[in-house]
Amino acid sequence: MRILHTADWHVGKVLKGRSRMDEHTAVLGEIVDIARAEDVDVVIVAGDVFDAAAPVPAAQSLVMRTLLALREDDRQIIVLAGNHDNPHLLDVYRPVLGTVGIHIVGTFRGPGDGGVVSFTARTGEETRIAVLPFLSHRFAVRAAEALHGTPPQHSIAYALKWAELVAALTEGFGAGTVNLLAAHGTLRGGRIGGGEREAQTVMSYYLEPGTFPASIQYAAFGHLHRRQHLPRPCPLWYAGSPLAVDFGDETISPGVLIVTVAPGDEAQVRAAEITSARRLRTVRGSLDELAAGAAGLEGAWLRVIVAERPRPGLAEAVRDLLPDALSIDIDERFRPPSRHAAAVRHDRGPRGLFRDYLAATDHGGGDELTALFDRLLDEVTSGEGGADG
Repeated sequence: MRILHTADWHVGKVLKGRSRMDEHTAVLGEIVDIARAEDVDVVIVAGDVFDAAAPVPAAQSLVMRTLLALREDDRQIIVLAGNHDNPHLLDVYRPVLGTVGIHIVGTFRGPGDGGVVSFTARTGEETRIAVLPFLSHRFAVRAAEALHGTPPQHSIAYALKWAELVAALTEGFGAGTVNLLAAHGTLRGGRIGGGEREAQTVMSYYLEPGTFPASIQYAAFGHLHRRQHLPRPCPLWYAGSPLAVDFGDETISPGVLIVTVAPGDEAQVRAAEITSARRLRTVRGSLDELAAGAAGLEGAWLRVIVAERPRPGLAEAVRDLLPDALSIDIDERFRPPSRHAAAVRHDRGPRGLFRDYLAATDHGGGDELTALFDRLLDEVTSGEGGADG
C-alpha cells in the first residue's frame, strides 16, 4: 500500500499582514495532484491543519474542499489536531466527515473509541493506524502537580504519559497487518525549523523516540516544519510543512512524503516537492546593495535588514526597490545606542523580558524558572489546542 504523509498546513496564516490564502489554495491543490498521480491508498494529515484555533470561514472551506478531493477514489483520510488547531472544533467535524470516510481525531481517544483506525486498504492489506493528536502539558501534568517537583521531573512525567498512551494504542499491532502511527509533537533529537511554537518545543514538551515500539512500521509526525527522519526504534518521520510558514522556515524544503509499505516489511520513503508557494528570504545590505540584487528576488516574500542609519523615508525607499518586502528593519550595527536599547526591550516579548529580569537580579534557579514561566505563559495565552502568533 502507498501513503501520502503531510502536516503543518497552517491554513489561514497571515504573514506580516499579508494573507496567504492564494498560496495555500495552490499548495493544497498540488498535494491533491500528487495523491492522484501517486495513486495513494491513505493520506495522513499530522496536525496543524489550521494556523489559528478560530480559523476564518475561507480557511475552513479550503480545508474541507481539499479533504473531500483527497477522499476521491476511496482513499482513507486520517486528520489529527496539532497545537495550532482547536481540537474541539475538529471533533465537531468528526461525525459529519466520518460519514464520508474521513477520520478526524481532535482530542485523545482510546483504542476502541477512534484512537485506532482499522481498515482494509484498496490493495488488500489489513491496516492499523494509532492516532495521537497534540497533548498539552496540562493533559500530562495537572496544574496542581506543577506546584511540586522540578521542570525536569515534569518533563519526565510528560514523556511517560505519552509512553503509556502509545502502548495502549499499539497493543493490538501484529505481524499480519500494516502498523502505522500518526502523531503531533516534538521528538528529542528533532531539528526545529523556526515556525514552531517556542513554548511547545522546549524540554517540557519533548517526546522520547524510545517511547515508540518497533512494531510500528512507520510513524507519521507533525509539528517540526523541517522534513527529517529519526530511525530508531521505529521509522519516525516528519513530513515538514508544504510551504515556509514564516521567515524562520525560509531554508526548509517544502513537500510531502510518499511511503510504500506491506505487512512485516520495512517502509520505503521518498519525498515529493511542493513548489507552488512563494519563497521567503531574508536580505541584508545598503540601498545600493539591495538595488543591485533586486532582480534575483522577484516572486519571494522578503524580510529586509537595511545596513544604513535610520532616517525619514528609508522604509519607503526600500519598498520602492523591493515591493514584496514584508518586514524592514535596521541592521543592529547602524542603530543609535539609545534607540537600539529601547527597540531590543520592545521586541523582547514576555519570555525575553522575564529572562532579562532574572539576569538583572541574579536570581537562582533560572533554568527551572524560565521553563515554568514558558509553560504557564503558554497555558494562559492558548486554549487546549493552542494558537501561535
